[in-house]
Formats: sequence, structure tokens, C-alpha cells
Amino acid sequence: MTKMQSHSEAGAFTHVIADLTGVAAAALRDASGLTGLLIAAASAAGFSIIGAPVVRQLPDGGVAAVLFLDACHITLRTLPDRETLLLDILAPATRDAQKALDVFTRRLAPKELRSEVRARG
Repeated sequence: MTKMQSHSEAGAFTHVIADLTGVAAAALRDASGLTGLLIAAASAAGFSIIGAPVVRQLPDGGVAAVLFLDACHITLRTLPDRETLLLDILAPATRDAQKALDVFTRRLAPKELRSEVRARG
């Protein structure tokens, strides 16, 4: 199920981008549920949350959201008609961003996960 690329140069940040496909469309339209996942993912990775998530229900039925964290962020965009969630996690290199991604994969049970990890900064 998982296809992951890793670029291992040392950096100040870890940047994880992921496409979760084969996710139930109803879950991808559920702004409240996705808001909870953002907070749970941040907590699982040990991030400090600096404000409430900014979440928007979009005209196409999808959801766009951002959660600002101390020195980093988690963003998502859903495409229910494509059964896809696009996820972006920027984390200090001292934190395990993979733990945040794991929360989304466990809860949304995608049929396929493609992700890439890069050292940044």
C-alpha cells in the first residue's frame, strides 16, 4: 500500500507530503472529523498547537484546512470525488512527522498511500 521516497540530507525541518487515495468520500467531506484528525495528528507527533485549525468547506464538497504549530504546520485538502486527501506536514527535525501521518492513515484507511519525506532548511 505504501510508496515512500526519502531524501535524507540533514535539515532543520522535515517535510512530509502525502496523497491518501481510496478514502471514503463521506470522511473527506466531514470538516469536523478532519479538524479532530488535525489536532490528534499534531498531538501524536508532540507538536505545540498555537491556534485553532482554520477549516473551510469548499463548494466542491471538499475541505481545506491548516493547523499552525510552533515553528511548523499541517495542511490538508480533500477531493471527495477522487476519494483523495492531500496532506502537507512541515515539522522541526527534532519531531517525528511520520507519527502525524500515521494518525491520518489509521483513521482514514486509504487503499493507497504515496508519500515523500524531505529534509528542509
